Formats: sequence, structure tokens, C-alpha cells
Amino acid sequence: MTKRSLHLRDIILLALIGIIFGVIYFAAGFVYNGLTVLLTPIGYGPMANDLTMGIWCMAGPLAGFLLRTPGAAFLGEFLGAAVEMLLGDQWGAVNLISGVVQGIGSELGFTFTLYKMYNWLTLLISSFTLTFVTFGWDWFRNGYNHFSSQMLIIMLIARFISMFVFSGILVKLITNLLQRAHLIKH
Repeated sequence: MTKRSLHLRDIILLALIGIIFGVIYFAAGFVYNGLTVLLTPIGYGPMANDLTMGIWCMAGPLAGFLLRTPGAAFLGEFLGAAVEMLLGDQWGAVNLISGVVQGIGSELGFTFTLYKMYNWLTLLISSFTLTFVTFGWDWFRNGYNHFSSQMLIIMLIARFISMFVFSGILVKLITNLLQRAHLIKH
């Protein structure tokens, strides 16, 4: 069942997702920095981005899964990025661009199912689309095109695992908890 418009309750839920995940994204910056420091001496510092990317992409799949409305995944991800920026994170306004890119990657997963399936397959597809769209963005933004093929494969696999664990499994578990608590009706 897919809704075609957002109601006031949906807008409030979307705003809450954006605020909560904006704070989580801000905190993830510290995890990213710590991983970068730990991995740099062994030559894998850039992989910190791939290992933490799934955290930064959770709002979109959660919003898409809960609201079941076209555009919800994009808006959830973009709002989370905007809140992270407003909290004063280290990337500043570039977060808005990242929010657009991540929102598109998240929304594509739901688009491929025509907004009709809301299950593990949808989250798996969303994990794939998020992985490839964000990896493409990092190819240009973060100079991934300068890494060796072996490093790129390792980074791509690490990113997909991060996406699937955080934006797939964890999002599904959160959704299941909300359903069991009767906070959402699906």
C-alpha cells in the first residue's frame, strides 16, 4: 500500500526523522575521524568513509519504509543532512549536496519496486543503489579515481556491507520495533 501524498502526521514524522538522524550523523563524524586516525598508518584511512557511510544513509530508507510515499526517502535523507550541517559538522554546506546524492540513492531503491514492496528485498535494493550512487559521488568528490583497482574493490565491498548493516538490517529492526509498539500501522 502506497500513499501518494503526505499528511500533517507524515510531515511531523519526516521532520522527527530528519532531526534525530541529523544528530546521529553529527555524532558519526567523530566515529569517522577516529577510524581515519586508526586506519591511516596502515594505508586504509580513506576506507573510514566507506565503513561509516551506512550510518549516514539511514534516514532515507527509514523514512521511505515508514511513510511509503514517493519522495519520502529523499526528503528524510536530505533533512538529516541539513540538520547535521546546522549542528556545525566539519563538512558544512557540502552536506546539502551529500544529502541530495544520498537521498537519490535511497529513493532509487524504492523506485525500482514501484513503491509497492516494503520488505527485505526493498532494503537490499536500496542498499545497492545507495552504495553505487554514493560511490560514484565519491569517485569525483573524494578522488576515488586515484585509488588502485584492489583498493576500490575493497572500499566498494566495505561500503555495501556498511549500507546493508545500517541502512538495511538496522532500519528493518527499527521498523519492526515501531510496529510491535503500535506506533506505526502497516
